[in-house]
Amino acid sequence: MKNKIQLITYVDRIGCNNLSDLESLVANEFKGLFGGVHILPFFFPIDGADAGFDPIDHTKIDERLGDWNDLKSLGSEIDIMSDLIVNHVSAKSDAFQDYLQKGEDSEFADLFLTKDKVFPNGASDAEINMIYRPRPGLPFTEFKLQNGETKTLWTTFTQNQIDIDVKSEIGSDYLDGILDTFQKGGITMIRLDAAGYAVKRRGTSCFMTDETFDFIGQLTEKARLKGIEVLVEIHSFYQTQIEIAKRVDYVYDFALPVLVLDCLYNQDGSNLKKWLKVAPRNVITVLDTHDGIGIVDVASEGGKPGLIPDDRLNAIVERIHENSGGMSRKATGAAASNLDLYQVNCTYFDALGKDENAYFIARAIQFFVPGIPQVYYVGLMAGENDMQLLAGTNVGRDINRHYFTHEEIVETTQTPLFSKLKKLMLFRNSHPSFDGNFELIDSEPHILQMKWIADKDWSEINIDLENMEVFISYSAIGNTTMRLEL
Repeated sequence: MKNKIQLITYVDRIGCNNLSDLESLVANEFKGLFGGVHILPFFFPIDGADAGFDPIDHTKIDERLGDWNDLKSLGSEIDIMSDLIVNHVSAKSDAFQDYLQKGEDSEFADLFLTKDKVFPNGASDAEINMIYRPRPGLPFTEFKLQNGETKTLWTTFTQNQIDIDVKSEIGSDYLDGILDTFQKGGITMIRLDAAGYAVKRRGTSCFMTDETFDFIGQLTEKARLKGIEVLVEIHSFYQTQIEIAKRVDYVYDFALPVLVLDCLYNQDGSNLKKWLKVAPRNVITVLDTHDGIGIVDVASEGGKPGLIPDDRLNAIVERIHENSGGMSRKATGAAASNLDLYQVNCTYFDALGKDENAYFIARAIQFFVPGIPQVYYVGLMAGENDMQLLAGTNVGRDINRHYFTHEEIVETTQTPLFSKLKKLMLFRNSHPSFDGNFELIDSEPHILQMKWIADKDWSEINIDLENMEVFISYSAIGNTTMRLEL
């Protein structure tokens, strides 16, 4: 993967009708800003129950967006990352519909994970309570087969997302087939979506068990043999992320978004500095994604302290709600359906009270910490909470999934804030120091100093969190020192 900023976006929510439009957008309005693009689910259909994360056919591009030739054309201009949804398929898929009609006589019967595969003699309340849940309710749904028989299947996320038995031969073949299609389609990197939930075993939390680590490792090796790098998407206790990072190509730095809020809210970089001293280096950094702002990634777990003390973390969550005028509260927890328990749904711009200077400093921190930065399309536009979309769907995450028109995109690219961000992004993508070594410079809690050094090339950022000022200096031709004018 190129050491340049990546875009993460839906095709149809960033002023584009199809993949060809996205290719044009990257080549024109966003020229030079991105070395890669993570295209959120473009499979058939893109408008399912979970915004494409419930594919009916994981190997077919939704015809409204184009076809594999269009994706290859885009891939000739920019690296492409795609989601590999390893935990589940749509209840509307041909395979599951065949299972509903034929039951155990279906050729796809072993593809799906029934409750009795994990609990053949039934499950006690204690065993059920051990299961880690990302969303309210139990992870099971009863389905009535055509023969009148009732089967209880694992549905970790929604009733329309049927969990795969990844340990079965047909489950393994299913995932292998998707990898083959991706390789032929020119995809160079995959994100393993919901991989932490993929393997279930009784007597465990059914989340990130030893078997899960093994499964992720085996799938990663298969992808590498096809020339595909692997990013694992898991929200979890920070020490778990450190362990996962040792086994795969990349993990997300999901701790960063809240740690940056902590810096800016409290004018104190101490917690972020502690994290940067132990954080994995093979990371994709984010401030926002198509999901909410992760809380579990910095929180305590089982009596073990997190990256931010619990009382301070609770205050940060409340500050998000205050800064958004209570909008985020309406999209979080029990206030809206289809929600994760461990996230706050809000745009990052609103979480910072629409303070453009604070927002710019947040992005500057992201672009200077170790890792490859990824910028979500709403964040790129400094987008605000979409309460109209939330009201229409009652899906909490939709508050941060606005459908931009092309006119909105063009208008935003002309704003002073975007111009500042563009200058910073072009610098991050082009200065050779970022291919070197990272140095966190000791400083007072309200000062954040970071430096990159590659031979004679260097760049340094100095942020005063009390006065909300940022200065960037760097080496230029002839070993002269320059300041980036922002």
